[in-house]
Amino acid sequence: MNFFDAQDQARRSTRRLVILYLLAAAAIVVSVSLVIGFAFSFTQTTSDYATHIAHNQKVFGGAGLFAILVIAGATLVKTRQLRSGGGRVAQDLGGTLVGENNMDPLHQRLRNVVEEMALASGVPVPEIYVLENEQGINAFAAGYAPEDAAVAVTRGALELLNRDELQGVIAHEFSHVLNGDMRLNIRLMGVLFGIIVLTIIGRRILFSMRHVRSRDGAKLVAVGMVVAVGLLVVGGLGAFFARLIKASVSRQREYLADASAVQFTRQTSGIANALKKIGGYEAGSRFQLAEPEEVSHMLFGTGSNLSSIFATHPPLTQRIQALDPSFKPEDYPDVDYRATRAAHQMEAAEQYAGVAAAAAGGAASVATDVSPDRVVDNVGHPSQEQVEFAGKLRQSIPELLYAAAHSPNNAYLLAIALIFDRSGRVLERQLSLAYEQLGEQRANLVKQYYDEIKKISGGYRLPLLEIAFPALRQRKAAELEYLIDLARRLIEVDGEIDLYEYCFNRVLVSSLQRAMHPSRRKKQRSAKRAPVRKAAIDLLRIIAHHGHQTDNDGEKAFRAGLQLFGSWAHDARYDVEREFAAPVLDRQLDLLSALNGEGRQMIVKAISNTVAADGKLTNVEADLLRAVCATLAVPLPPILTS
Repeated sequence: MNFFDAQDQARRSTRRLVILYLLAAAAIVVSVSLVIGFAFSFTQTTSDYATHIAHNQKVFGGAGLFAILVIAGATLVKTRQLRSGGGRVAQDLGGTLVGENNMDPLHQRLRNVVEEMALASGVPVPEIYVLENEQGINAFAAGYAPEDAAVAVTRGALELLNRDELQGVIAHEFSHVLNGDMRLNIRLMGVLFGIIVLTIIGRRILFSMRHVRSRDGAKLVAVGMVVAVGLLVVGGLGAFFARLIKASVSRQREYLADASAVQFTRQTSGIANALKKIGGYEAGSRFQLAEPEEVSHMLFGTGSNLSSIFATHPPLTQRIQALDPSFKPEDYPDVDYRATRAAHQMEAAEQYAGVAAAAAGGAASVATDVSPDRVVDNVGHPSQEQVEFAGKLRQSIPELLYAAAHSPNNAYLLAIALIFDRSGRVLERQLSLAYEQLGEQRANLVKQYYDEIKKISGGYRLPLLEIAFPALRQRKAAELEYLIDLARRLIEVDGEIDLYEYCFNRVLVSSLQRAMHPSRRKKQRSAKRAPVRKAAIDLLRIIAHHGHQTDNDGEKAFRAGLQLFGSWAHDARYDVEREFAAPVLDRQLDLLSALNGEGRQMIVKAISNTVAADGKLTNVEADLLRAVCATLAVPLPPILTS
């Protein structure tokens, strides 16, 4: 299953979830109405039949309205609490953010692994949290989209897993990030809470009945007991079916994530050995301090001892055997916590000490296949070579820039330096604007970062931006809005915007906006077929024109891209006189981003055919391809050019 199919499947799962939720909610509303109506029938003393019926209608109607308000209100409140993104979920479970100056070798190793996986996947680096008080081996990814994602790992996982095993676990979590599982998982949390809140109300009523003592309260006690027990039963049944829904949605996603982790790392031993350690470790994957039931569907391991009917994960032995068919239950290792922790502390410290030496070698690149089918296969599924390349790339980033990318105070200055014109034609105007807007001290830092960026390949620009995102997200929304406005003014300072500047700025702006408002999805207005087709053709025309030096080569590339479309596109003209304008391209990309998986897949193939039509792929074309894909919310790994 490729990225586009996985995304479509996640959307279908979400639609099924909504339908099942509405059906469950309707059944609960009817049940609550019957329970409360039956309870309050004890309070009816009149013998008049018409009055009795009118009374019952009011009671049933009021009870139904009460149930609707409670279920819908609880779901909305819980979802609202989580709308700030994955970091909120991690913090609620006791997670501690891995900061810029953290000197713990295990934290540094975790950050390195997460950054390498993000760079290899072509998505912003997520916020990184450690659940310091949890000794079980577990992890999770949470958020609405890659731009607001958080990856959290328990202390037990840090101390008991070696680097390969930790990389396998993180690769598993990145599968959830890339395949659209996170948004579904947060919705599941809201839905489950909305349904089980009735049992909470039932327990509260039952508890309060203990304090009613007077004779006059006998009837009230009877009514309260019936209502409380009824709510407990109805809420319990609702929770039962809600957990069944959650388990059924989650289990198959876990098999897919395990398989994706193997595909990312190209070795089964990492994730398989991590699962084996869970089985052989006394604490397993259990959460001691956090409540696992609410988030069990998000975890790498189950986090509890739920029975198989409610299990959100396949049985541990079955997961291992899917990766290692020769494994038997008696093969679980005996995990000694103290000895394993000491060995991995030393291993992490040695690896961190060797980073500087490894960085001196730079990030060598290798040739890669950029045929349309290969590029589509790579979307959301980086190859082993790309993961290794991401590691070398991260290690070879100059220390000044790498430190700035992790600093909340300096990451936004680094982002401004990355926007500066690479050719230097309008550098003085851009610097003048920076001094005017930022002041001398901060503008001097921007200039220092720019000078350092000039010494390295242009291929570092997007990776540096991706690494800087966790630090950028710690800034206030008003400061990020200011950054977006300043970035626009910087690229428009000369009245001209080249295509790469435009794409880089759009990646920055769209990612920051999604990070500031993670739960808010940009509404896509349904477009007619003709405007969408025109937008696709215009995009290919622009890429062909800017990616090839002569009009003849540009037209050949344009025709190569059109081959991936239907017969409706074969008569399109290559009009070299039509330069792109940012507002026009904005509308085109907005139209194309509304396409379903099949449509976006076709666009990515057509773009790939266009940039590779002459048999050459330059670094600029590779970065341009990634930038355009990023604006379409298609996570393309680094394109490796020889």
